[in-house]
Amino acid sequence: SGPVAAMPAKKAPKRPAEKKQEIKDTKKVKISHSSHGKEKGMVLVLGQGDVGQLGLGEDVMERKRPALVTLPEGIVQVAAGGMHTVCLSDTGNIYTFGCNDEGALGRDTTVEGSETVPGKVALGDRVVQVSAGDSHTAALTDDGSVYIWGSFRDNSGVIGLLEPMKKVTLPVKIPLKEHVTKVVSGNDHLVMLTAIGDLYTSGCGEQGQLGRVPEFFANRGGRKGLLRLLIPQMVKVQSRGKVHFTDAFCGAYMTFAVSGEGHVYGFGLSNYHQLGTKEITTCFVPIKLTCFKNSTIKWMSFAGGQHHTVCLDCDGKVYSLGRAEYGRLGLGQGAEEKSEPTPVEGLDGAQAVACGASVSYAITKKGSVYAWGMGTNLQLGTGEEDDEWSPVKMMGKQLEKRIVLMVASGGQHTVLLVKDEQES
Repeated sequence: SGPVAAMPAKKAPKRPAEKKQEIKDTKKVKISHSSHGKEKGMVLVLGQGDVGQLGLGEDVMERKRPALVTLPEGIVQVAAGGMHTVCLSDTGNIYTFGCNDEGALGRDTTVEGSETVPGKVALGDRVVQVSAGDSHTAALTDDGSVYIWGSFRDNSGVIGLLEPMKKVTLPVKIPLKEHVTKVVSGNDHLVMLTAIGDLYTSGCGEQGQLGRVPEFFANRGGRKGLLRLLIPQMVKVQSRGKVHFTDAFCGAYMTFAVSGEGHVYGFGLSNYHQLGTKEITTCFVPIKLTCFKNSTIKWMSFAGGQHHTVCLDCDGKVYSLGRAEYGRLGLGQGAEEKSEPTPVEGLDGAQAVACGASVSYAITKKGSVYAWGMGTNLQLGTGEEDDEWSPVKMMGKQLEKRIVLMVASGGQHTVLLVKDEQES
């Protein structure tokens, strides 16, 4: 946004003072959520890098094993979009690299090759969390505001970001009165969880992933047009009382949300039962997912790929469901599609899970990372292109004597946040 015009001098002096007071009050809100990264570390990358998404410069097209990215400060969170990478520093700065065709890097990359190495996004406020989709990036600031850049797409192409058909190349603030505590992105949609437990969504609604746009209007918003999709609005749940959400997660074309009572709701694409529904119909409104209702299990997190889901319970057990091709469920050679969470064997106490399109990851409580699924893009870190049908521990020189804190997976590349063992 351009320069802000100064207040005209002839206004009564009382007004500006009041305004300042108001601003001060909102600043006092310090948001927090368990998903915000606390520990700082270093960034490792692997997989395909043909558009600079590895951040290793113009000459590095792929890495079979994790490679270290040079960054100017310690990083507390990594996010991987379709073809770009986002790193958040412990001081609240954002560094991006990769494909910038749609503006997903949020910075000027006119200098030849500048998109292939980390560059800082100019954003005045301190950022506490980031998320990335196919060609958009979102940033949550410490006062609960959300900035976004890039563009959303549907099956026919660009639909815009905040305004119809317009991509945004530098961060713009989303006009939302509520304080947001978590942002999460699918391929082409954004989900915002507010401090009071509401969910707001924006982006593409073709697969029901917004949870608030009926099928009739899902294609480009119907009569009201694209603004119906692009202006964030609240997701309403059909239930007796008000549902307060405490967490939200995305797959490529779906959304999961956990309520304060521990119920799991979902909406979006479930053509391979990836939402855990018995049917394979698309869900355009939130439904309570009964397959996650087990009195002894408390669900900690969900991660979704293109057609599958990996989830983690509070005991550190990993489960998967959805499409089985290429081994992405981690349930062993020849496993078939699952419509409910099925335990993944061979992992010893997990603390985090992540998914790419057709790959899955789990970080153990000891800080090792395991990968399984499609090997084509070298995202598994095995050094080979073979698919893995069961979890395989990721190895490599850069992982020796290091603990993995976080993993994020993009379209064809994977990003790890690690720290040295002796620091823990």
